[in-house]
Amino acid sequence: MAKETSVLGNKIKELKKKRNAIILAHNYQLPEVQDAADYRGDSLELSRIAAKTDAEVIVFCGVYFMAETASILSPDKKVIMPDINAGCPMANMLKADDLKKLKAEHPKAVTVGYVNTSAEVKAELDYCCTSTNAVAVVNVLKNSEEIIFVPDKYLADFVEKKTGRKMIIWNGFCPTHIKILPEDVKCEKKFHPFAKVMVHPECLPQVVSMADAVLSTSQMAKFAKESEATEFIVGTEIGLVYRLKKDNPKKEFYPAAERAVCPNMKRTTEEKIISALEEMKEEVKVPEDIRKRAKKSIDRMLEIV
Repeated sequence: MAKETSVLGNKIKELKKKRNAIILAHNYQLPEVQDAADYRGDSLELSRIAAKTDAEVIVFCGVYFMAETASILSPDKKVIMPDINAGCPMANMLKADDLKKLKAEHPKAVTVGYVNTSAEVKAELDYCCTSTNAVAVVNVLKNSEEIIFVPDKYLADFVEKKTGRKMIIWNGFCPTHIKILPEDVKCEKKFHPFAKVMVHPECLPQVVSMADAVLSTSQMAKFAKESEATEFIVGTEIGLVYRLKKDNPKKEFYPAAERAVCPNMKRTTEEKIISALEEMKEEVKVPEDIRKRAKKSIDRMLEIV
């Protein structure tokens, strides 16, 4: 099996060179996909890395909105996805028309939207945000009469508690993170009493309240590396555990719930990366009018953070 993986890995390297391509893998991807990547990280972090490289082709191993974000930030590059059907259920819970209607109902509201949204939704936002900087973005809007926050109600709940701001919230959520239950954390704590509990803000509020640290995936990677603790309970999609173990071989990481698997994140394989590079598809291209408007909401966020 190891030999086969090495053959596929070599084929990917060869095609990457031929196409002047860069491979980006989200932290939730399969271990062999993470190993094939030039960079691993969270969605916006990866898109910003891609924009700074000389590569002509970006192979985005993640879900659709992430490839769109890369296209928004790198219009001159060809963005391809190894599996175009890898979508994000949370992003699909909010359409641009839904947001337009909400804005019409609250004409004085400033709109803040999670990066886990479609390009069309981003084009309707005032500000984009990530799980890393959502609190900082909302804190800047002190003078705003009302704030609409979309689409994740659990990230919104976390932001409300941190900022003291009541917001107008969309009823979206991540189907993977809500699989992590308080009893899962209690059970892991029983087996690993000295472990630090780090959870993603997309988790249920009851789970968030049990954490030592509430962090994005990139923040978890940083926290695990810098912490003096040697054991961690990881409350997010289980794909991150592979990266954490690889980056910190002397530390132990325990998934808060083995069932926290995102099937869309697991659609990408080495074989699909090879096909994408051979055939140069499927391309993800955001129309220019939407791209320009969507980029404004991302740029406003980047000005703050």
